[in-house]
Parts: sequence; structure tokens; C-alpha cells
Amino acid sequence: MEELLISIAQGLVEEPSAVNVTKEESENGSVVYHLHVAENDMGRVIGKQGRIAKSIRTVMRAVAARQNARVVVEID
Repeated sequence: MEELLISIAQGLVEEPSAVNVTKEESENGSVVYHLHVAENDMGRVIGKQGRIAKSIRTVMRAVAARQNARVVVEID
């Protein structure tokens, strides 16, 4: 799933080499992915009124549901 998040983000930004994802396990059993992009690409990943960020989170949750997992995506 980490590769999916990276490929989605790299398709959106101008500096694909700056995309970085860190994975963290939370206490309640869910996995938290922290998406880091370049400062000037932050708007491209978040989108107008957060629509792109919401779409990324929806796709990641759908993939996780197929694997019986819980996923949270945070954009830093």
C-alpha cells in the first residue's frame, strides 16, 4: 500500500523525487501513513478545499478494506 500512495503522490507533484512516505503502527491496530512532499507541492496534493487529499484517503481506505486493515493517511 505504501507503493500505491507513493505512485499517486508522484503523479500529482512537480518534484516526484521529494515524495516520501513513512509508516507508523498505532495502538488501535490501524496503520498511519505520513506523506511528505516538497513545500511548493503541498497545494497540489491537498487540492481545492481538500478534495484531492480526501480522494487519496478514500482510495487508500478502499484498498485497506480489501485486506481487512485500517489505514489513515496524514499529509505533512
